Amino acid sequence: MKAASAPKAAVRVHGREQPSAVPLFPIAGSILLPRGQLPLNVFEPRYLRMVDDALGGARVIGMIQPREAEGTPPPLYGVGCTGRITSFAETGDGRYLITLTGLLRFHLSTELSARTPYRQAEIDYSAFLSDADPDPSAALVDRERLFAAMRAYLDAEKLSADWAQAAAAPTDALVNSLAMGCPFAPNEKQALLEAPTIADRADCLIALMRMSGGEAPDGSIVQ
Repeated sequence: MKAASAPKAAVRVHGREQPSAVPLFPIAGSILLPRGQLPLNVFEPRYLRMVDDALGGARVIGMIQPREAEGTPPPLYGVGCTGRITSFAETGDGRYLITLTGLLRFHLSTELSARTPYRQAEIDYSAFLSDADPDPSAALVDRERLFAAMRAYLDAEKLSADWAQAAAAPTDALVNSLAMGCPFAPNEKQALLEAPTIADRADCLIALMRMSGGEAPDGSIVQ
C-alpha cells in the first residue's frame, strides 16, 4: 500500500479529464459498466463521507468488487469501473440515494494509504480507452439467441422483465443492463465486467443464463 501523495494530473480521454486516483466503493455482486446506470443506497458513515467528498470534487467513484469477504481490508479484484454521480437525494433518516453513470473500466494500480475512512487507489485506464467509444461488436450479437437465453433464465429464476422495453433497447445497453442486473455470483459478475467487447460479454451472459436455467453452455440439459 502506498502513502497518499499529491494527486496526479487527471488523464485526458477523448478530450475529457478522468481522475487518475479515485475513492473506491467495494460491493460484492455489484458491477458498473460504461454508460450503465447503477442506483445505490448509501448508509454506512464512511461511504456517506465518500459521497460528500466526491460531490465536492470530480463526482467520480470507482466501483470494484472485493475478491474475498474476509480480510481487513478485504482484497479487491484487479478491474473495476469509474462512475460519475448523476443523481443524488438524501432521505429523512440520513441515507443517500445516488445513481452512478459508468465511465471507463480501469486496472487497480496502487492502493493509497489514505487518511479517509474509505479506500482510495491510483488507477490505470490504458487497457480500456475504447470504453469511451461505441463498440462495433454489438452488431455481431445474436439478439434472438440472447432473448431465448434470457427467457429461460428469467423463468427459472422466477423473475420478470419489460419485454417491450428490452426489445427496443440498443444491443449494447441491453447486454450491459442484463450483466449489471442479473443476480449472478461475484466471480461471474467479474467475468462479465472484464469481457473485452460487447459481443464477448453477450456470449458470457448467454452461457451464464443457460447454466442458471438448467442448460449447459452448449444448450444441452444439465442433469
